[in-house]
Amino acid sequence: MINFQDIGLMSAVVMGLSQVAKELGVKVKLIPLLNLILGIMAGIFYISPGNFKVGLLSGITIGLSASGFYSGVKNVRQEFRG
Repeated sequence: MINFQDIGLMSAVVMGLSQVAKELGVKVKLIPLLNLILGIMAGIFYISPGNFKVGLLSGITIGLSASGFYSGVKNVRQEFRG
């Protein structure tokens, strides 16, 4: 059974790792791809190590969530700056 708290936690971890990567010089255009790759790895190796399909789907969810959160925060900051 999937623990959705773990998926939420891994989304935050992936967001943090992508922020570190951005600070280290990774191009901003590559961050969504990095989020997806890190999310898939987290899904396969942490969320569901015994079931590849569930891990893959969970990982895609994690990666896309991390990208969406990042994009949402960026848009809100731009709106407030005016």
